[in-house]
Amino acid sequence: MCAVGHGAVPEAQAAFAQRVERHRRELHVHCYRMLGNFEEAEDAVQETFLRAWRAREDLEHPQWLRAWLYKIATNACLDAIKRAGRRVPSLGSFRDVPWLQPYPDALLEQLPAPGEEPEAAVVQRETIELAFLAVIQLLPPRQRAVLILREVLDWPAREVAALLDIGVAAVNSALQRARATLRAQLPPGRREDWTARATTDAERELLAGFVDTHERGDADGALALIADDVRVTMPPSPSVYEGAEQLRGLMDRAFGPESLGEWKLVPTRANRMPTAASYLRAHGDDTFRAFKFDVLRIEGGRIAEITTFDAALFAAFGLPETL
Repeated sequence: MCAVGHGAVPEAQAAFAQRVERHRRELHVHCYRMLGNFEEAEDAVQETFLRAWRAREDLEHPQWLRAWLYKIATNACLDAIKRAGRRVPSLGSFRDVPWLQPYPDALLEQLPAPGEEPEAAVVQRETIELAFLAVIQLLPPRQRAVLILREVLDWPAREVAALLDIGVAAVNSALQRARATLRAQLPPGRREDWTARATTDAERELLAGFVDTHERGDADGALALIADDVRVTMPPSPSVYEGAEQLRGLMDRAFGPESLGEWKLVPTRANRMPTAASYLRAHGDDTFRAFKFDVLRIEGGRIAEITTFDAALFAAFGLPETL
């Protein structure tokens, strides 16, 4: 149910909420792409519904509701970016996007099936991998909106121009500049590929090995799953660990005599990537408590990158706070 202003007729409020709620999940994914942050995307969707309620008389035709909501949501995100004053001048690693958060795949599965809501099918198909999210944050806000609307949601340039109140030529120019940034920043082979990849058996096996070796405290076994040039980042921490030797130091601290305690890991998925949710039972405690997420990028049969996030979103992933 969306929040509305004081004095609203309850019946009108309920009817309006029912109409807009069916678009909540795809709008949330859109706002997440724009902002790179799960919690801020939730705030942006709530702001979208508030603005929509207040301006409901401006909607001339009911069939325009989805496009109208996207316009409001995009502007809400542009306003949020402006308020935050965020800028990513360069992207060496995910530490340069300290507000980055993961997105639970389980929520993507809650989108309507393509037969039920054709417009939502594109949200299910398209990737929200962390690499794309981070590169998108490099773009000026309006370029970011143009890229997402044109390339990800496949909107015609004319409709994007109307949504952003700019000309078609300006849309095309912004899209060209955004594409150039992607070509410069994304790895070869992914620069024009926005399609979500299916999980492979090899990825599931690597994730299972990651879980098993961590629960057993087997640093050597865990390192055997990892590429020699692995990178580990922990947004919002500025730390970056490059290579297996640097990672060994982390493993020693996690599993050695000075370890924090005992680990239990739960396999899940975030941003269409294998992910492990870690619980820690600290020394002297009798309960495993939510501690972190490790999102894994796998290449060539080994773990090429680990992005670690705190436990703030365990509930969003449908995970308990304790085990």
